[in-house]
Amino acid sequence: MKKSLLTIFTMLGLAICTLNAQETEQFKPSGKTEVLIFTDLNNTSVNSKSLSKFEITRAYFGYGYNFSKAFSGRVVLDFGNPGVGSLAYTAFIKYGYMQYQENNLTVKFGLIGTTQFDVQEKFWGNRYIMKSFQDQFGMGPSADFGMSVAYKFNDIISADAILQNGEGYKAVEADSVMKVGVGVTIHPVKELTIRGYYDNMSKNGVAQQNTALMAGYANKTFNLALEYNTQSNNKYKSGYNFGGYSVYGTLFFNAKTAVLARYDNLSSKDNTGKATSWNFAKDGSQFLVGFQWTPVKGIRITPNYQVWTPRDGTKTNTSAVFMNVEIKI
Repeated sequence: MKKSLLTIFTMLGLAICTLNAQETEQFKPSGKTEVLIFTDLNNTSVNSKSLSKFEITRAYFGYGYNFSKAFSGRVVLDFGNPGVGSLAYTAFIKYGYMQYQENNLTVKFGLIGTTQFDVQEKFWGNRYIMKSFQDQFGMGPSADFGMSVAYKFNDIISADAILQNGEGYKAVEADSVMKVGVGVTIHPVKELTIRGYYDNMSKNGVAQQNTALMAGYANKTFNLALEYNTQSNNKYKSGYNFGGYSVYGTLFFNAKTAVLARYDNLSSKDNTGKATSWNFAKDGSQFLVGFQWTPVKGIRITPNYQVWTPRDGTKTNTSAVFMNVEIKI
C-alpha cells in the first residue's frame, strides 16, 4: 500500500511541476506575516497544594508567500517549552512547505500539518485553551515531514491522503518506517460534518494504527461535536491499545461572547494479563467549562475551570482555574 501510494504521490508531483498553463489574469506575487500567541494565568490544585503562574504556552511566527495563483510557500517558527532540560523555551520550525492549489486539488510537500486531527482541531476551535483529543494524549504529531493530497469532489464529499515520516516536526527520520494515512470528510448538509480517518505505520511486523471518527454540527447559534479515537499497538508493542471519546461544544450569545464546554475520557488496555494496563497511570477523564470574550478582532479571552479525574481511584483529582488568552495578528 505504501509503495503504491508513494508512486501516486511522485507521479502527481511530477505532473504538477510540469504544468505551464498561462494565467488569463495578471497576477502579482505577494506575501504576509502571521503571529499567533497563547498565554495564560492559572492556578492548579492537587493534594491540597496549589501552584499559580503566568506563562506563554506557545508563540508562532510565520510568513506565507504566493508565487502564483496556484503555487505558494509557508514557513512558521514555533516557540514553546521543550518539556525536557533546563531551557524554558526553544524554537522549532513547525511548518515549512510548498503548496499547489487549483480548483478542487490541494497538494502540500515539506514540513506540513498532518491530517490526523486537523478537522477535529478546527471544529473544536480553541487550541489556545487545550489541544484536541488525539494531540492532547499523544496519539500523533500535529506536523511532520511528508506530502499530502486533498481533493474536494463536490460540496458533500472530500478525501485526503498523507505520507509522512511519523516522528513529528521535532525529530528527523530515524528509520525507513513511514506513516500512511487516508481520510474522508462528508457534509450531508452544510451544518453537519462527518469525518473518518485511518493510518498505519509498521515496524518489525507490528503495525501501529490510528482510527478516528468524528461528527459535528455547527450553525450561527451553537456547535456540538463528538469524536471517538483509538490507537492499537502503541510504539509497535503488540496489544498495547488506548483511546477514548471527546464531546465539546460552544453556545454563542453574540459575536463577542460565548460559553464553551468539553469532556474527554481516556482508557487503555493490553494483553499482558496484569491487573492494570500499560497506560493506566495516565488514564482518566477531563472536564472543561469556560466563558469566552472577544473584545476586538484578533483577541480572545477565556476564563475557565478544568478538572482531571484519574482512572486510578487511589489518586486525587487535579483541578485548575485558567485565564487563557489568544493573540492573533
